[in-house]
Amino acid sequence: MSIRDWPAAERPREKLLALGAASLSDAELLAIFLRTGVAGQSAVDLARHLLGDFGGLRALLQADLPAFSRRLGLGPAKFAQLQAVLEMARRHLAEQLRRDSALESPQAVRDYLKALLRHEPHEVFGCLFLDARHRVLAFEALFHGSIDGASVYPRQVVKRALAHNAAALILTHNHPSGVAEPSQADRLLTRRLKEALELVDVRVLDHFIVGDGEPLSLAEYGWL
Repeated sequence: MSIRDWPAAERPREKLLALGAASLSDAELLAIFLRTGVAGQSAVDLARHLLGDFGGLRALLQADLPAFSRRLGLGPAKFAQLQAVLEMARRHLAEQLRRDSALESPQAVRDYLKALLRHEPHEVFGCLFLDARHRVLAFEALFHGSIDGASVYPRQVVKRALAHNAAALILTHNHPSGVAEPSQADRLLTRRLKEALELVDVRVLDHFIVGDGEPLSLAEYGWL
């Protein structure tokens, strides 16, 4: 049965307009993006198949072009559209942070960091550089690969903080495993960076670890 023949309350597009995007499942959201299905499958059926094939929405969103294009119903044009949607979301969140204080909008900070880092296949360490009113000046991804005390250099973090004339910053990195629990190395690294930045009067406000759920705040756990 075509989606056009479904009851209006069950059609993804109409459901989104009536109840909001948050009410839709991953498959329903993906179906709206796909717009059409393939022979024998509605857009929702195809979306469910793709999510099962990739292993979930996160894996689909972080797939590269060759892996993405090998799937039925997908190709370079859809890949380009998806990347454009993801980048628009990141820029929208960044604009909101530039208007508001990061400390007054903790959920906006979490949403922005999730949009930036959740779908990265490798560990990325970065900083949100803030002005004296804790508004975002810039975000920079500074280190890639295995994040530990040996691979993140405090001198480079200090150098970039001074280049932005930052008064404070928020550290962040992702755990590609999806588990945001901080390691002992994460806590030691945070302490080293905090001590180095104190020497140039730059405050470390928090260190967020991004996994599958909500980013974990080391400050909220008293580990900063």
